[in-house]
Parts: sequence; structure tokens; C-alpha cells
Amino acid sequence: MLTHRPRGTEDILPGASEKWQYLEEKARSLCRLYGYREIRTPIFEHTELFLRGVGDTTDIVEKEMYTFLDRSERSLTLRPEGTAPVVRALLEHRLYSGVLPVKLFYLGPMFRYGRPQAGRLRQFHQFGVEVFGSRDPGVDAEVIVLAMDFYRQVGLENTELRINSVGCPACRAAHREKLKAYLRPKLPGLCPTCQNRFERNPLRIFDCKSEACRELLAGAPTITRSLCPDCAEHFRRVLRYLDDLGMEYVLDEGLVRGLDYYTKTAFEITVPDIGAQSSIGGGGRYDGLVEACGGPPTPGIGFGLGLERILLALEAQGKEIEVAGGVDVLVVTAGSGLEGAAMDLLKTLREHRIAADKDYMGRSLKAQMKYAHRYPARLVIILGEEELKERKVTVRDLLRGEQQEVAWEDIIPYCRRKKESEG
Repeated sequence: MLTHRPRGTEDILPGASEKWQYLEEKARSLCRLYGYREIRTPIFEHTELFLRGVGDTTDIVEKEMYTFLDRSERSLTLRPEGTAPVVRALLEHRLYSGVLPVKLFYLGPMFRYGRPQAGRLRQFHQFGVEVFGSRDPGVDAEVIVLAMDFYRQVGLENTELRINSVGCPACRAAHREKLKAYLRPKLPGLCPTCQNRFERNPLRIFDCKSEACRELLAGAPTITRSLCPDCAEHFRRVLRYLDDLGMEYVLDEGLVRGLDYYTKTAFEITVPDIGAQSSIGGGGRYDGLVEACGGPPTPGIGFGLGLERILLALEAQGKEIEVAGGVDVLVVTAGSGLEGAAMDLLKTLREHRIAADKDYMGRSLKAQMKYAHRYPARLVIILGEEELKERKVTVRDLLRGEQQEVAWEDIIPYCRRKKESEG
């Protein structure tokens, strides 16, 4: 169907696109304050990057990736998440050999195949940050605070920060055996997916959404209780930083996140207003990911926040993002033969950073004025033959219902004053 978008995608139309721009501008402004610089990676990558980086036992790799062969029979995948591509760019351009830490942010579309639902599309968009090169727990705290600061700045309320530590490979090995011993008698009651995870990656059973599996996990040993001294101390210091900064959080020992690369700190932000799928973002530390992708040992931490879910939550909370539409000035012609003068005036207005437009549909003067209200425009400049001969125009302020004659050389100062008074 040529007139229907693919299932699980959305057209972002004028009126809505300005809301996206608002979120993106907030993200960019906030990242500048925190010292993060933007990175833009390709929308598709070699499939192996996600197999090695994300983990072949994750739902993303097993069920959700858009993978295809190009004309040279190379396997490529539309990026399902933002961290692995950023790690690839870090390695390819040797960013780790410069000044550390490397602090980056990204904005862009991701792709996962799944059943589309509100706030969970097959093409979705994320704002994310990544920090490479520091093991300092203060960096963990900064990344978390940045995420929560972003929600605050866009006007979202009732957010809840849930945090845990998923330890290191040594912690996980000890916990793995305890967890398997606990779950082995309960194995027949687990869903098929978790039965498969039991041997391959039992920690991910904590990430299952099945109520039956969640009930069987009640009382299971958590990774938090198997932390080695180093991981336990790191987590204690992260929580102390958050306490010192006045950041409220919930310690959730069942939180493991859905990607295999997480180590130590893992966190998730939820909001109750959007139903069962309440997560609007999350992240954590991934100290072994750069090395797993072929680079030198380089610690890292980051987050990814879903923009669709943020907009959904804002709407549910009745928070309206003001959309700035229209133009500052609409140039209207009262008679024929004035199009050249109108185009010349448009050029001058735009050169002075005044948003301006004109009618291109051959409307009558009355119809042009109606068009100005629908556009909408703040000011209407009316060009008439006699007025132009006298080097003046009529300017109508649609907001205040006022009208006056303005000399040609005073048009720009007059429009600027009106624009500033409105701002």
C-alpha cells in the first residue's frame, strides 16, 4: 500500500514535530551544561557488532533485530540500540586515546521488531549519553542525575528512579550457581523463554514479564547479595553520591536490565501514568563492552531515554508543550503587478532573521487576510500600488487588532520591536 506507512512506524507531522524539536533542544542544551558532545552514528551497522556487543541471549538479538543482506551478501542490521554503535565509533576513531573521560550524547531513531503498542514502536527514538574511561562512582551518579534533570526540564512529574548493581563477571559466576540451584526444582513452571535462559543466562530470568515466572522468582537469591567487595563498595559510593545530591531512588534487587553488557550499576526510570509499560528510560555501567568489541579495557556507562514514551507520559499528565507555529510576517499584495516587490520585501525580512512568507495561490486581498489568520501570522504587511509609490506600507497587528502606516525604511525596526514585545 503506497499510501500507508509500515506497521509500527509513525509520521511526525507539523504541529507534532515542534514538540520533538522541543525535547531535542532541551537534550542538547542540557548536555552542553554537563560537558557532553554530540555523536551521530550510521542507522545500520555490521550485524556482528550487536551479536558481540548486545549479547546473543537477549530478546533484542534473538527476536527483534532488523537484519538483512546487502548486495555484497554482507549481514547488516538497523541499530536496535545506541551504545554498541557509539563503542564501535570510539574504537574506529581511537577516541579513547585522547583526553579522558570521553563524554558523548546522541539523538536518533532505533529499530526493533515487536508488537506495536502505545509508546513502543518498531521505529522509535532515543536520547542517550555515554561516558568512557572512568570507573569513578561519581560518573555513575552524574549520568543518573543528568537523566533525571532532563525529565525535570521537559516538565515530567512522578518519575521514579530504580537502581541496582548487577556486579562483575566474578560476582555473576557465584550468583549463577546459587540462582540455578534455587530455580532447578521450579524449572518446569518457567515459561519456555526462561527455561532457555536457565542454562545460557539465568540472571535474565529476573527480566521476564510473565507473572508465573515472577511468582517463582519470589525468594530467589539476587545478584545484589552476591557482590564481591569491589562491586559492593562501588555501589555503596554511587548511592552515597545520590543521597548527597538529594536524589530519591528505590533499591530494586530484581532489576537487571535487558542487555548482557551491563556491569555494576544498572538503573531504570519509570512513570506510572502510561500503564503497564511504565519504563521511560534506563541505563548502567558496561565496563567490559569496549573490550568485548575488540578494544582495550575501557570502562563505560550511559543511558537511553525513549522520546515517544516521554511524549506519551507528558500527554497523560496533561502537560502541553507549546508549539510555535506560523511566521512573524505575512506579506499581502493589494492588486496585480506587486509580486516582485513582495518577493524583494520577503528577502529583506528573512535577511534580518524575521520569519516571513507570502501568498502563492493567487488569492484575493480578502482571502489573503483570512489566510494570514489561519497561517497564523503576527503581522500582515499590505503592499498597495499607491503606498509603494510613496515608499510606505500598511502593517496590521493581528494579535492586537491594530493597523498603521509605516515608512519603507522603518519596516525592519518596526517588525523587530513587535517581535521583541511578543517575546
